[in-house]
Amino acid sequence: MLSSDFANLASEADRMVGFGADWLHMDIMVGLAFCVPKTGKDHSDLWCTGAQKQNCDGHFVPNLTIGAPVIESLRKHTKAYLDCHLMVTNPLDYVEPLAKAGASGFTFHIEVAKEYWQELVDRIKTRGMQPGVALKPGTPVEEVYPLVEGENPVELVLVMTVEPGFGGQKFMPEMMDKVRLLRKKYPSLDIEVDGGLGPSTIDMAASAGANCIVAGSSVFGAAEPAQVISILRKSVEVAQQNS
Repeated sequence: MLSSDFANLASEADRMVGFGADWLHMDIMVGLAFCVPKTGKDHSDLWCTGAQKQNCDGHFVPNLTIGAPVIESLRKHTKAYLDCHLMVTNPLDYVEPLAKAGASGFTFHIEVAKEYWQELVDRIKTRGMQPGVALKPGTPVEEVYPLVEGENPVELVLVMTVEPGFGGQKFMPEMMDKVRLLRKKYPSLDIEVDGGLGPSTIDMAASAGANCIVAGSSVFGAAEPAQVISILRKSVEVAQQNS
């Protein structure tokens, strides 16, 4: 969790779950996530807020952060859904370690997996994790269509609303065009947005069709984190009711 106290990761995770989190969407870069499910997966009854674990190998993005050993340690202290976002150059190398560590979701970047995404998705599912695909701001949304429509599809699309690699960046509202296109094309798809989300930007994301919200600084830096989580959740609920 980028915005959490790394020296007390287990207690920080427990604190977030206490505020209503079911997903520890550990953005390592840590962030806090919350999701209003669109599909009937086995975790679809969970409200999710937490820390998105983004595993960085120092190549795809300049930072090097938490990997499988920390996920394994955290798993001993929580039953929450661990949503892992990998910003690495070779995600295939991480499937087995993260599965053994207890990861729940495995989201890779289309920019590095265009040639072998089918093999990657198959391995992820075989190891019991939910596959997702992420795209950077400069990547056309059309590049993920084959992954959603394939015979063995991903189950989540993560639209980055900042450049990956650092927390605390400004939300990019122009990325909502990607979210709107995805929601129109795939009504039941889990669509996640990551970067610059908080009370001032949540309505844009929710109205565009995002149902999984990653928020770090806006939650961990708030005087009342639970209140912020409630605001994010309510915005998505209202948007879904009006859609």
